[in-house]
Amino acid sequence: MQVKRKNNINCMEYLKYIGTPIPKSRLIFKRILDIILGILGVLISIPMIIIFGILIKLTSEGPIFFKQKRVGYMGKEFYIVKLRSMRNNAESTTGAIWAKKNDSRITPVGKFMRKTRIDELPQFWNVLKGDMSLVGPRPERPELTEKFYEKWNEFPKRLRIIPGITGYAQINGGYDLSPDEKCKLDNYYIENYSFIFDLKILFQTIVIIFNGDGAR
Repeated sequence: MQVKRKNNINCMEYLKYIGTPIPKSRLIFKRILDIILGILGVLISIPMIIIFGILIKLTSEGPIFFKQKRVGYMGKEFYIVKLRSMRNNAESTTGAIWAKKNDSRITPVGKFMRKTRIDELPQFWNVLKGDMSLVGPRPERPELTEKFYEKWNEFPKRLRIIPGITGYAQINGGYDLSPDEKCKLDNYYIENYSFIFDLKILFQTIVIIFNGDGAR
């Protein structure tokens, strides 16, 4: 990731310099929770993935799954997997852009999946692989990470912990947040991380989904 700060320290060097404030012992318990709930999530999500996979094929052209490169823990890149909620090749003319309210690229089925977060069910596989956690900052694309890093020097601090399916920023605004606001909430989560904090975020996520206030 070729990202430069004004003082010529690149992103990876900066991350190594600031490190992570979370003790490894706490991260072990976090990983154990991810594995247990990740396995459960995979088993529960399989029927839903099959049903909505069929709906995606019947209502829009393109593949069922959407794979995209993201930036994860300490700048490591990986591929996130989701059920496709946008038109096929939705960014062919625009390039990488930030998701927004009432995004015209989203299909009717995709709109429902995003509201209920069904499109994110395949990410339980990312959790089991260790690329993602159940709770953490939302992983961004390399192009956007570079753009935000140039504008907000604090942005790389989000990469000090494994990214998550849900997180403190997601339950406090989601797509309505600016990158700067999201960055501040993510860094607050990292600085105040605890096992109980994760459980609270997971509980609040479930409440938001059942209230119909999921991500767009």
